[in-house]
Amino acid sequence: MRYTQTTLKKLEELFRELDYTIRYEKGTFHSGYCIVESRRIAVINKFFDTEARINSLLEILNSLEYDPGNLSEPSRELIQKWKKEN
Repeated sequence: MRYTQTTLKKLEELFRELDYTIRYEKGTFHSGYCIVESRRIAVINKFFDTEARINSLLEILNSLEYDPGNLSEPSRELIQKWKKEN
């Protein structure tokens, strides 16, 4: 997976499909991000570069339970591409 702004936008769209809000804010996150489960919000360190933001979102995505059948075709393809590389 390439670490570009386009990839980041695709991941952000995938999270919108999962009804998660992504916010980029400053904070003291031990892992670089925080998930507010009850409100479906993912907070990412705003000082992260594009690669770190993508890695954080992929790490969060890996911990979520979701039905890929409910996602759009581009989002499913993105997930399949990521899983093949890992």
